[in-house]
Amino acid sequence: MSASASPDGWSPAQRRLHWAVAGLVVLAFGIGLVMVALPLSQLLAKILAYQAHKTVGLLVPPLVLWRLLLRARRPRPPDDAGIPPWQRRAAALGHGALYLLLMVVPMLGYLSASTAPGQIETTLFLLIPVPHVLGPDEASFMVLRRVHQVAAWALVTLAAGHAAMALNHHRSGGRVLGRMWRG
Repeated sequence: MSASASPDGWSPAQRRLHWAVAGLVVLAFGIGLVMVALPLSQLLAKILAYQAHKTVGLLVPPLVLWRLLLRARRPRPPDDAGIPPWQRRAAALGHGALYLLLMVVPMLGYLSASTAPGQIETTLFLLIPVPHVLGPDEASFMVLRRVHQVAAWALVTLAAGHAAMALNHHRSGGRVLGRMWRG
């Protein structure tokens, strides 16, 4: 299929970015659960897990911005005719919330790392230092960390609902999932 795809489907770049971001969110969430569960007696593993989590998180916003730029150039395909108007509105609100959380959750994580009392360096791929924009501040850290956690759970919950609805439409004969999977 060409880079521009048909008007009733997403372009290959849009599809790849969709699945890449979805995979990164699942990966970051999984690493996040592991890193907080690791005991301090496994400090090296804990630090490496945090760095992997930060790297994955830092990759999400630029990919989301790229998706939004592509979407501005090539709007979404038309909805399936069988989808009721209330579901279209709900989907639009859900997509807006997903895009917002995809930008906000990594930013909150980065700010949380910036304000952490321990000031462990943030690195991208364990190689590229990412300077912290804020200094250590335990009170800010406690708030930012908690808001990051709540927002991350909201993102994963909303993404799971998004996936469930796509599967539901697919089982009902809709083309939503097929267009995002194959174009």
